[in-house]
Amino acid sequence: MTNARYLSILEEIKKNGGNLDSEEPDDKILIIDGLNTFIRCFSAIPTLNEDGAHVGGIVGFLRSVGYAIRTIRPTRTVIVFDGKGGSNRRKKLFPQYKAGRNMSERLNRSYDFNDKEDEHQSMKMQLTRVIDYLDYLPITTITIENIEADDTMAYLTKQVMKTSKIVLMSTDKDFLQLVNHRVSVWSPTKKKMYDPPKVLEDYGIPSHNFAVYRSIDGDKSDNINGVRGWGLKTIQKKIPLLLEDKILNIDDIIKEDEKLKENEEILRRNYRLMQLEEVDISTSAKTKIIDKIREPINRLNKMQFQKRFIEDRLFATLPNMESWLVQCFAKLNQMAEKTHGKKEKV
Repeated sequence: MTNARYLSILEEIKKNGGNLDSEEPDDKILIIDGLNTFIRCFSAIPTLNEDGAHVGGIVGFLRSVGYAIRTIRPTRTVIVFDGKGGSNRRKKLFPQYKAGRNMSERLNRSYDFNDKEDEHQSMKMQLTRVIDYLDYLPITTITIENIEADDTMAYLTKQVMKTSKIVLMSTDKDFLQLVNHRVSVWSPTKKKMYDPPKVLEDYGIPSHNFAVYRSIDGDKSDNINGVRGWGLKTIQKKIPLLLEDKILNIDDIIKEDEKLKENEEILRRNYRLMQLEEVDISTSAKTKIIDKIREPINRLNKMQFQKRFIEDRLFATLPNMESWLVQCFAKLNQMAEKTHGKKEKV
């Protein structure tokens, strides 16, 4: 790419996204639920490389992240993955947590894998490759053993970056409980930005009471059963208190209906499983998260990124790769330079 083209793109960024010199890396942070994004892309996108191999997970992930960055225009992007082992705390509290996921069923119905094992190996390879690509982008990646991405993202939002404007990217509705005047949730499937009015408009439940609502409703995807027969409309009708400005807890709503009293044990368990306001992780895990955030942000390394792009034979899937890199990551790279204490050319 010529210097003139690069400078023109930077000029466009300045017009649309503000003055780069006056912004700081932690002004507006996009925090992405990494595995949620990858699984969604791997499952839905049938893209093949030039050798006919399925690469939907890789290409879909990169495109989804790039689209979010161009749309949201953050000064920093953090991608969080579930740590190995998942959440020990939740499994101890509820051994059936996420146990209902049927691993015998295929995730991707649009590509004819030989069998489930073939699909599993492709998914594992593509996820490993995605993480490899991220090493060469001006992005921070965080993975903490035995800690789910939900908890890491919530801890970053509530405790580490308490003054930053934050956008959380995920299709997981549990994050809507964190929405407030400085925290929004971007749904990549709905292409919607959830701020407090949007949460209320779509669900009829204010974000500050969303965890209580979810405790009643449950979460089938995580094998968390709620109150039988109670969906969103029933909850709105039976518990109008949830719609008010007052911040509620399980004690407040149990007395509102006899069926809730009968399910008190389930409701208290669900709330402990699903609430993200008070993150219950070890001091060691918190230290690792903080240390990772304090590290200088990786600089954009176009040469290494392009090397992997060529190895994976992705030319047809992203034909203007170099231009895409600059359009998506030039601003983030400028911010990354500030964390290194000096500026270098991209």
